[in-house]
Amino acid sequence: MSSAAAFSYAPLLPTGPDQTDYRLVTDEGVDVVHGPGGRRFLTVEPAALTALTAEAMHDIAHFLRPAHLAQLRAIIDDPAASPNDRFVALDLLRNANIAAGGVLPMCQDTGTAIVMGKRGRHVLTDGADAEAISRGVYQAYTKLNLRYSQLAPLTMWDERNTGSNLPAQVDLYAEDPDGHPDAYKFLFMAKGGGSANKSYLYQETKALLNPTRMMQFLEEKLRLIGTAACPPYHLAIVIGGTSAEYALKTAKYASAKYLDALPTAGSMSAHGFRDLELEAEVLELTRNFGIGAQFGGRYFCHDVRVVRLPRHGASCPVAIAVSCSADRQAVAKITPSGVWLERLETDPARFLPDVTDASLDAELVVRVDLNRPMDEIRAELSKYPVKTRLSLSGPLVVARDIAHAKIAERLDAGEPMPQYLRDHAVYYAGPAKTPEGYASGSFGPTTAGRMDAYVEKFQAAGGSQVMLAKGNRSGQVTRSCQQHGGFYLGSIGGPAARLAQDCIKHVEVLEYPELGMEAVWKIEVEDFPAFIVVDDKGNDFFAEVTKPVLTVGRR
Repeated sequence: MSSAAAFSYAPLLPTGPDQTDYRLVTDEGVDVVHGPGGRRFLTVEPAALTALTAEAMHDIAHFLRPAHLAQLRAIIDDPAASPNDRFVALDLLRNANIAAGGVLPMCQDTGTAIVMGKRGRHVLTDGADAEAISRGVYQAYTKLNLRYSQLAPLTMWDERNTGSNLPAQVDLYAEDPDGHPDAYKFLFMAKGGGSANKSYLYQETKALLNPTRMMQFLEEKLRLIGTAACPPYHLAIVIGGTSAEYALKTAKYASAKYLDALPTAGSMSAHGFRDLELEAEVLELTRNFGIGAQFGGRYFCHDVRVVRLPRHGASCPVAIAVSCSADRQAVAKITPSGVWLERLETDPARFLPDVTDASLDAELVVRVDLNRPMDEIRAELSKYPVKTRLSLSGPLVVARDIAHAKIAERLDAGEPMPQYLRDHAVYYAGPAKTPEGYASGSFGPTTAGRMDAYVEKFQAAGGSQVMLAKGNRSGQVTRSCQQHGGFYLGSIGGPAARLAQDCIKHVEVLEYPELGMEAVWKIEVEDFPAFIVVDDKGNDFFAEVTKPVLTVGRR
C-alpha cells in the first residue's frame, strides 16, 4: 500500500464570487451584537426569515430571471428555429408578461416549496429556523392564488391534501457562505411535479467514462425525458458523486444555475467542476433530437450544465435533472445590512418582439369547433398529420388522476361511461385558485402519461376519444387511438396564466366537487392552442424523435 497523500481540503462544490443583483426586502429583524474576542454576531429574528420566505415564494411564482427571458426571445429571433419553436417561445413570453401582474402564477402547479440555507457560524437565531421558513411558505400559499399540492399520508394507502402546501422541504447547513461568518444565504425553489418527475439516477461503471460511450448514453437517456416537464429545459447532468443522493442534489442545484461559478477544471483536491466543452457538445446533441420546444424543432434545451464529481472507485452515479419553462428559483441573503432577495424581472414585456400571429405562420393553424358532435370533431382532425397546430374553441371536460380512477371504478362496476366524456374532448389539468373577477385561475395542462392506463378502457366504452394534455404518451395509447379512432392533442406546457386570461372563458364543476382542483370541470375555451401528437392512424410524433440515432462519439 502506498504512503498516504498529505492532508488537503477543498469543498466538494467550491463556487466563485456571488454576482447576483439583489434588492432589499427589509432591514428589520436583524441586528449586530459584539461577542467575546472582538467577534461580531448577526442576530436574525424568526419574523425576518418568515418575511423573506413569503416574499421569495411570491416572486418565483410570478417573475423569472432576465437571462431566462432573453433565451426565450433568442428562440424567436433565431432563423433556424422551427415555427413551432417560435410559437411556443412567444406563448411563454406572453405568459410571463401576464404572470408578472402578480395575480395569476406562471404555472398552475405552483410546486413543492424547497429552501436550502447556509448559516454562518456567527449568525444567531432562536434555533427554530425551519419552522419560521415554513411559516413564510404557508403565508405565501394561503394568501396568493397558488395551488395546494402536498398530500399527507394518513395510512399507507390513504392520503389527504394538507390545504396549505405544507410541508416544505427545508435543508439548512452550518457553513460560512462565501467565507462570511456573519451571513445567512438561501436558495428558494418551487418545483412542480412535471419537472421533479424528470429527475433520474443511473448507477453506471467506469466503462461509461470515455467520450464515445458517454455521448451514446446521454443521447439515449436525454431523449427519454420527453416534453412532459415543459421544455425548453435548463438541463443538468452530474457524473460521479460521493453518494447517489449527493449526485441528485447536485443536479438539482445545477439546473437552478446555483453552481455556475464552479471551477472549470479538476485537481487532486477532488472538488467538483464544470466541463464547458461537454456542455456545448450535449447542447448540440439535443438540438438534433427533433423534439424542439415541445412540438418539433431545435430548442429542447436552453442550455446545459455538466458537473463532474469525485466518486468511489466501485461506483459511478449519473444524475440528470431539468428546470422547466417555469424556471422558479431565486437566491437570497441576510447580512448586517438587511434582508436581501435576488432581483427578478418585473417588466418581461421588454423581451416581447414586435411580431404578429401571421409572422409565426398563423395561416397553418387549423381552427377546430368543439361545439360539434364528437364524430365530426374526429373526422376533422383525421384530415391532418401529426404536428399540425390547432386552435380550439368550445367546451372541454377537465379531469385528471383521481377523477379517472373514480370513473374507472364505475366502469368496473358495470356502470356506463359518463356522457360528458363521450360528448367532449377531455383536458388533463387542475387549476390554481381563481382570483376575484377572473373566470379561472392559472390552468395549464398536466402530464398526460399519468392517465395512460385508463385510455383503452375509456375509449372502448366510448369516452376520451379526444384527449388534451402535455408530454408524450405510451405505445398502448397510440394503439388504442388507432383501434378506436381517437386522438391525443398536445397542449403547450407552461403558459397557464395566459390560458387562464386569454383562452378560458367559463369554468363550472360537473362532478366530484369535494375533490377541489381534482374535480371534473367543464370549461369554455376560445383559441386554445394545441398540436396533433397521436392520430387515429397509429402515428405518434414522439415515437420517431425518441429513437437514438447517434453512432459517433465526442470529438
